[in-house]
Amino acid sequence: MSDLLVQIGNYGFPAVVCIYLLVRIDKKLEDLTGAIVQLREALIEVRAGEV
Repeated sequence: MSDLLVQIGNYGFPAVVCIYLLVRIDKKLEDLTGAIVQLREALIEVRAGEV
């Protein structure tokens, strides 16, 4: 039983940290994607105004 707890301690904590970091990165990637889409739309408007 104590071996099981040691294994959970050894692998559980790093797994939780990885999941936490992946969730944070996912949110930042979504924000970045939204900013890129807005930039694209702004560039399309600028080009349309030049013609």
